[in-house]
Amino acid sequence: MFAFIDIMNKYSNIPITETNQILDNMLSSDITDPRIKFELLDLYEIIRKQNYFHNTDKIIIQTDRLAMGVPSSGILTEIFLQHIEDTHLPHLAQKHELVNYFPFVGDILLIYDSRHTDINTILDDFNAIHPNLELNEEIEQNNTINYPDITFIKYPRM
Repeated sequence: MFAFIDIMNKYSNIPITETNQILDNMLSSDITDPRIKFELLDLYEIIRKQNYFHNTDKIIIQTDRLAMGVPSSGILTEIFLQHIEDTHLPHLAQKHELVNYFPFVGDILLIYDSRHTDINTILDDFNAIHPNLELNEEIEQNNTINYPDITFIKYPRM
């Protein structure tokens, strides 16, 4: 079966401090020149301080999460979610005997055998990964599921 897991309110649930730590760890474990590392972390601080958006005649400053509509939120979200995927998805795929999974910008397409795997149990485990992330699922209907800009149709084997 196909299922599509989507992160609800993606940008506004990405923690700034934790993303900074992930970025710091990435740059430390890489062969990045220490001067470049510090410049990138300084740039992150500048971006973080400009983390605001405009809503109905008010300027709202996000202090602990990313703001929607800010260009930097996309790449910072990707850094955070890539870390989550790398550290948790392989284990969950093995635990739930997923046939395969395909992450795409905070959404995940799952292929699983419903005889061995319960989508609600998978969703419970995915939701337990991080307290800020709330995921919901869409299950295929009539052998069809929509994934961002693509419709998958499962045809019976002949």
